[in-house]
Amino acid sequence: MTMLATDRAIAWTPTAASRWPRRTLLRSALITATFIAPAVMVRVMGLHPDPVAALLIFGAAVVSASFLLAWAAEAAQIDVSGGLAIAVLALVAVLPEYAVDLYYAFVSGHNAEYTQYAAANMTGSNRLLMGLGWPVVVLVSVVAARRAGAGKITGLTLEPANRVELGFLLIAGVVAFAIPGGGEIHLGLGLALLAWFGFYLYKVSHGDVEEPDLVGTAAALGELSDRTRRIVVVSLFTVSGAVILLCAKPFADNLVAAGTELGIDRFLLVQWLAPLASEAPEFIIATIFATRGKGTAAIATLISSKVNQWTLLIGSLPVAHMLGGGGLSLELDSRQIEEVLLTACQTLMGVAMILALRFRRAAAWTLLGLFVVQFPLTSTPERLILCGIYAVIAIVALVVNRRHLAATLQAPFVGTAVRHAGHPHHPVEESALPR
Repeated sequence: MTMLATDRAIAWTPTAASRWPRRTLLRSALITATFIAPAVMVRVMGLHPDPVAALLIFGAAVVSASFLLAWAAEAAQIDVSGGLAIAVLALVAVLPEYAVDLYYAFVSGHNAEYTQYAAANMTGSNRLLMGLGWPVVVLVSVVAARRAGAGKITGLTLEPANRVELGFLLIAGVVAFAIPGGGEIHLGLGLALLAWFGFYLYKVSHGDVEEPDLVGTAAALGELSDRTRRIVVVSLFTVSGAVILLCAKPFADNLVAAGTELGIDRFLLVQWLAPLASEAPEFIIATIFATRGKGTAAIATLISSKVNQWTLLIGSLPVAHMLGGGGLSLELDSRQIEEVLLTACQTLMGVAMILALRFRRAAAWTLLGLFVVQFPLTSTPERLILCGIYAVIAIVALVVNRRHLAATLQAPFVGTAVRHAGHPHHPVEESALPR
């Protein structure tokens, strides 16, 4: 008999890092400072290194700042309460992921060439999250559960509250097909998606409270006294935000310049390298959760991130474009339309396969396989065939899971979401950090 895994803690021996959180914090601070300092020095001194070298310098700083921001956002869950605080925390947490894309959208308002980079970064981050992040977490969770003696596990069982986020994503995903259909991201659609994201924040902020489950450096922050923790968390938000704002422009510009110098397709470089850099902390944290038997919590976090990307990110692009001097629409060419269509089809397929709140291993392998297959595809017919494959699988999944479709569409309006708040409970075996 096969089973689906549910969250269960996997115990390990406490280490020095769990007993002395300040040592963990000091080590993390030194590592991140090592990568941030060169970028700050280059910016402050006004140096202009080779594009490839600059890309490495500023990229390393963005990744490091993303880790600082991720740790701060995780630890801030202890003290956060109320809808406004949660909204602010959610917006700040996505800063590294969106800073580069919004910069491209802003510049596209007075330089049409940058429109392709705004579309590339948006589609890349969305497909990377669902095509790589989701399946990896599920597959790692299955392996972790089997090693813990859980028997023949075939996937993850999601929580009933996750249906709310799936409903938000499903509705936003269907609406987003208007983008390839019209060949543009209109300001009206952008404002509608931003409003949908605002409603999502409202639902989350008024949902059930669940204790945060911190790991790694965030767990070390959680062990500090209230006053010290709050000071450190605010400092991390300030420093990481400053570094990201300082490095976003040179990182984005040198990403394009490095593509030219290396002879690599600049569209592909912007589409995959920038999102991979900004989302690395989130992927790593989710994978750690999965290895510790917290796969459901990990996939729930990534589903929430997908909702953010498919609403807040897409909705912000035409606003940034207009502020940069552009019109009411971010006009897309044929290549960009194909990429958005491919991303929309992948989103629909991913949601359709887990409408029953069961994320099976076969679904994870399908998402991962189709994600990998896309890279050799370079022509329009090939991309459209892949879109068709996504669409066919989505339709089949919708038919199979049709009993859950109405409940999912209603969930954003009548369902109860889950938010994290309050002090975490740390049993020894759950709060210990691995070597």
